[in-house]
Formats: sequence, C-alpha cells, structure tokens
Amino acid sequence: MSNVGYVAAGRRKDSVARVRTSDGTGKVLINDKTVDEYFSGLERHKKIALKPFEVCPNMKKYDYYVNVYGGGITGQAGAVSHSLARTLLELDPTLKDALRKEGLLTRDPRMVERKKPGRPKARKKFQFSKR
Repeated sequence: MSNVGYVAAGRRKDSVARVRTSDGTGKVLINDKTVDEYFSGLERHKKIALKPFEVCPNMKKYDYYVNVYGGGITGQAGAVSHSLARTLLELDPTLKDALRKEGLLTRDPRMVERKKPGRPKARKKFQFSKR
C-alpha cells in the first residue's frame, strides 16, 4: 500500500511548505535536497525543521518530500516543521496530544508589521528636533 496520498501544508511568516509522503526508510528531502544540504550547516534550523520526529521517532517508515517556498530560512524551517507535524498527525491520529503539547500543530501567527506612512520603518520614528 503506497501512502502518496498523504499531503499536508505548513506555514510560518511568508513561507509555505507542502509535504508528500510515500513508503520508505524515513528520509526527508526539502526541494530535492537533504536537510543538511538545504539548511547548509545551520544546526538551529535543522533542529526546528525536524522537531516533529523528536516527538514521534517511530514514523521512519515513510519518506517525506517537502516543497518549500517564500520568506527566509527561519520562516522556511518553521513551515517545514508545521507541515511535517500535520503530516504525522494525518498518518497517525493518536499522536495529536504529543504534537499539540510541543506546540507543533499551532500556526505561528506572527508576521512582519507593515511600514507606516511618515515613518522610516514600522515603528521607528524620525529624529525629533525641538528647534
């Protein structure tokens, strides 16, 4: 039985990640690269992206193919984590409590605040001159 039908999406900041699964040995490919290649030595981002597997280590019987785009490397790592957690939940609904406890199923709503008119940045103000 092939599990190619399991697909989930995850988001973080401006990044979107989609995961496809198939029967396999537990490899994770992000945009056709291994996790080490994609995050190129940034240990923190690798740890964030693969955190769902720390919570559920027995899900190594599937291969995970991730397509991620948009945003920067931190947002992409968070999006990959969110999408993998949703995929694991779809594969095994009994993992919901463990994933929820770690906060992996919650979509992080924090986004970049927009720049306001009359200001140099979103909240920064131009220098005040009394005279």
